[in-house]
Amino acid sequence: MNFVWLKHILPRGLYGRAALILVLPVITIQLVVSVVFIQRHFERVTEQMTGSMLREIVLVIERADSAPDLASAQKQMGALEEALDLRLDLPAPGPVPTGDARKFADFTGVTVMKTLREGLPELRAIDLTNGGSVQLWTVTQNGWLSIRFPRGWVSASNPHQLLVLMVFVSVLMTVIAYLFLRNQLRPIQRLARAAEAFGKGQILSYRPTGALEVRAAGRAFIEMRDRIERQIEQRRMMLSGISHDLRTPLTRLRLGLSMLPEDEETRDEVRAMERDVTDMGKLIDAFLSFSREEAVSGEAERIDIGPLVTQVVGDAQRAGHKVSLVDAPGEPVEVTVRPDALRRALENLIGNAVRYGSLAEVTLAPRARSLRIVVEDDGPGIPPDRREEALRPFTRLDPARNQDRGQGVGLGLAISADIARGHGGSLQLGESTRLGGLAAELILPL
Repeated sequence: MNFVWLKHILPRGLYGRAALILVLPVITIQLVVSVVFIQRHFERVTEQMTGSMLREIVLVIERADSAPDLASAQKQMGALEEALDLRLDLPAPGPVPTGDARKFADFTGVTVMKTLREGLPELRAIDLTNGGSVQLWTVTQNGWLSIRFPRGWVSASNPHQLLVLMVFVSVLMTVIAYLFLRNQLRPIQRLARAAEAFGKGQILSYRPTGALEVRAAGRAFIEMRDRIERQIEQRRMMLSGISHDLRTPLTRLRLGLSMLPEDEETRDEVRAMERDVTDMGKLIDAFLSFSREEAVSGEAERIDIGPLVTQVVGDAQRAGHKVSLVDAPGEPVEVTVRPDALRRALENLIGNAVRYGSLAEVTLAPRARSLRIVVEDDGPGIPPDRREEALRPFTRLDPARNQDRGQGVGLGLAISADIARGHGGSLQLGESTRLGGLAAELILPL
């Protein structure tokens, strides 16, 4: 059988599922006990007690019918009233009801009425609402007869007490179990928050607590986080050494080229070699800048993203680029980011947009759980089958993008994508429906 539909109605959170595991068996047990015990057991007991009382009621009605006159009937009713401890009124005082009456929650009352009706079809009315007593009305040869007796004679007293006690104990044990369960789930939630924060480049203080399995998972997470941090630090130290080692020979090459005699035969070759050295320096600087992960440097802050985006767009406008912020929410949109890293990502996206197009537009669109910053241009765009390749480091898509507007080393989109991942988000490339070029969508979690 296909139970896929069941997934849409079941709770998705750990608390909800744990509560369902606790409550569902309790409710099932209560229903089974209610049906098997209360409905069957109390129903049989009520039938037996009502059947025993029915014989006395039949005797009273027969004596009232057999009396020759009302006075004799009343005399016999007095004797039976004292002997059977009943309340007998002949004739019945007041108006006689025309139908039966019981309280809504009086479940055994249904059995009482059914048993009495089956034994005495001529009963006019049965009232089970009068202060814990049963009152019957029937017609006799000497007028209407009213019979009243305690309710406890035909049904077990307070049968709902078992159900109330069962529900109370079940609720109490469920609450106690939930409190214990919450203490067990809290370490899992703390581990999830620490892992989520680390995925966004944040380091939260975390100490393994809870059950043995949760502690083991927490220790494994801490060891993994420490290994990743050590690898990042080792790479930074290694790249610092590479930076020093590579810049020294480049400096010697520049110095050597500057000391060469400038004659007409070697002038063009020297200048070409100087350009190569300069390009090598730019390439090394870009490589080191990307590999040092400047995108994830600095401390994360909770800021309003609107002023930062407006400032980056304003800087691009002052630089002479046609960039505009076309859509932004009027109210503040707070997000936890590293401002310097996010600024660099936006500058890279806007720089690519104005390099390969003549116009760029920026859109700030908050969603329920994410923030989307879209940079669109009117350039040639990137084919769909090469967009993933464009996010790789040192990738230049010469056939797709116009290379006459500037030269780069293919790190702009890669750095922006790395910054987005460092914040727990992503960078997606698409086609601009408004300008017809590339649409770079920077997605950040709120």
